[in-house]
Formats: sequence, structure tokens, C-alpha cells
Amino acid sequence: MDKIDKKILKLLQENARYPLKYLAQKVFLSSPAVSTRIERMEKSGILKGYHASVDPIQLGYHITAFINLTLDPKQKQEFYPYVEQCPNVLECNCVTGAYSIMLKVAFPSTMELDTFIGHLQKYGNTQTQIVFSTVVPPRGVGIHIEEEEEPGKKEN
Repeated sequence: MDKIDKKILKLLQENARYPLKYLAQKVFLSSPAVSTRIERMEKSGILKGYHASVDPIQLGYHITAFINLTLDPKQKQEFYPYVEQCPNVLECNCVTGAYSIMLKVAFPSTMELDTFIGHLQKYGNTQTQIVFSTVVPPRGVGIHIEEEEEPGKKEN
């Protein structure tokens, strides 16, 4: 991956709907050249998909929470398929520390969240934090692009 690929990735994380023509202008290449680079990054697995960012509150999901769960490794084969089919689970991460799983979930009400937690407790102990506000919303990975030295400018 070169600087141009990184710039394309940075732009796509900013807005995956930017037209090829716009991306091409930003990286000083032709649209077909940018398209080829994007296809290569898709095939290599660097670009994993394109997603819409939606407001969960406007869709009726007023409760966002993080749930920590202790999970016995023997239960992974049963737990993973269960949690993958739960539409309210936004993320499921294996983590270090006192708990082995951290889930990010969204529910319309605390009653529905409570019911879900009850189902989780058959797998282990839980600890839940309800989100009051989000200072930094989900965003893309920071991509560092080394700047070239300007022509005629030398470092001291």
C-alpha cells in the first residue's frame, strides 16, 4: 500500500459514497486508476465493505449499552452462533480482564435490554453499563500518510 492507497482509504472512510471522479481529483489519478486500486484493496481484504451510518435513536433504539460477560471457553461453540443471530448486538469482542466478552447492544427499552441480559446470564456473569452520551461516535481507523517534502524546501 502506498500513499495514494492510504489517501483513498481515508477518503472512503470519510464518505464511502464519494464519486470516483472526486476521489481521482483528490489523489491526482484518473477514475479508472482509482477504481483499479479500490478493487485491489477489496480483493486483498483491506476494504471489507461499505456501510450506511444511521441514527439508532431515530429508529427507536433509545438504549445503548455495553455488557461484559464471563464466558467459559467450553461454551464458545454454543455462544458465538447465538450472539451472531441477535440483531440488537452491534459488536461482540473477546477481551482481557475480569470478563472475557464485551458486547455493544442497542434496544428500544430497558425492559428489552433486561430480557436480553437474562438470556446472556445462562452463559455466565454479566456487568452492564448504559450509555448516557457518545462523545466520539464510531469512526474509521486513523490512517497516517507521510507527507512528501516540498520541492526546494530542505530540512535544517
